[in-house]
Amino acid sequence: MARLRVKELAEALNVDSPEIIAICILLKIPAASPLSSLSIEQSKEIIDYLQKTNPKSNIDKK
Repeated sequence: MARLRVKELAEALNVDSPEIIAICILLKIPAASPLSSLSIEQSKEIIDYLQKTNPKSNIDKK
């Protein structure tokens, strides 16, 4: 199963790791540090949340 670290997702989306961790807390995704691993499904959930809250951002759906 493919996994992605919080810091890798943050870099890919051009946001800070603490922002990703805060979103994880809101979405009840277990991630406590930039080195926490996320599944592809969890990453998609975070991206969807960011797109809904920041519709003008440069986050492209992949």
